[in-house]
Amino acid sequence: MTELNAIALEGVVKEYLSHGEVVQAVKGITLDIAEGEFFSLLGPSGCGKTTTMRMIAGFEEPSKGVVRLHGQDVTNVPPNKRDVNMVFQSYALFPHMSVWDNVAFGLKQRKTPQAEIKQRVGEMLEIVDLAGREKRRPREMSGGQQQRVALARALVNRPRALLLDEPLGALDLKLRQAMQIELKRIQREVGITFVYVTHDQSEALTMSDRIAVMNDGLVEQLAGPREIYERPATAFVAGFIGTSNLLAGTASGGTLELGGGKVLVPDRDGPVTVTVRPEKITISTDKPGGDVSAVPGTVAEVVYLGTYNSYAVSLADGAEVTVFQQNAHDSTTTAERGDSVWLSWQARHSYAIGS
Repeated sequence: MTELNAIALEGVVKEYLSHGEVVQAVKGITLDIAEGEFFSLLGPSGCGKTTTMRMIAGFEEPSKGVVRLHGQDVTNVPPNKRDVNMVFQSYALFPHMSVWDNVAFGLKQRKTPQAEIKQRVGEMLEIVDLAGREKRRPREMSGGQQQRVALARALVNRPRALLLDEPLGALDLKLRQAMQIELKRIQREVGITFVYVTHDQSEALTMSDRIAVMNDGLVEQLAGPREIYERPATAFVAGFIGTSNLLAGTASGGTLELGGGKVLVPDRDGPVTVTVRPEKITISTDKPGGDVSAVPGTVAEVVYLGTYNSYAVSLADGAEVTVFQQNAHDSTTTAERGDSVWLSWQARHSYAIGS
């Protein structure tokens, strides 16, 4: 027997009336989210990711399509009747209540027996690493600790899925990065489905089992983090996920002539757009030998970024290529602005968009 998906969207559309015109915020999304999966909806502001999550939660009703939770059609079921909880960027903790009372609130509302409340709240505070802080008020805690309280409050009710709408957005960079690891650990421990909305590519890559990259109300690519990074389906995905170089031209016999050099594009002929990631490129002052992609250029800018240098290299045809070179102890390349250089990379690191 095939296990039911935790969440399924079937042709979901969301339309609004704006200034007398119908606007589609979500344009027909179909996707399945597996039981126990950490699934991210990733995209820029206004792409429809939060609207999609709100339809899963029941705060928005689809104009068309079906929302299923564990096989059951819940399209018209109100939020309080759906077995999901939601955590927002603003944690909405009760300021006058202790950590313990904040986490226990939902269980008390359901008139859960006191002994069970004590056990479940205690277990959840252990999982989110807040044991010993039960008596503190939210104002006495850091942003990261408050976020853990909000998570514990949502998870203590044992929902079958947890929806998180940019919950780390209010934290500083270092704390946000630490909390990414914590969120993934917590998700593994509790074993429930997480659906995570973010515009931060590194967050999605760090935590997700799969990512739906959204743009203008549509899913442009749905895959695992490595697949999306290494083999982007569209130019938008290539540009939105990390930094990518897009090189366009006409290939002949698997080779794209570019700026006095060549880009190897195996099994491709005709117009093509190739993406290559900056860290895959080697920069040198000598023309490389061997069967590799190699193009000449001039260093337009060098930026020192601690663990690596970022080079902007202008090609003869006007294109600009970004190169990341790690600052390893044995690195011998010391290209400076204005230097003539060669850029090279293996054929397998060129990926033809839309292929």
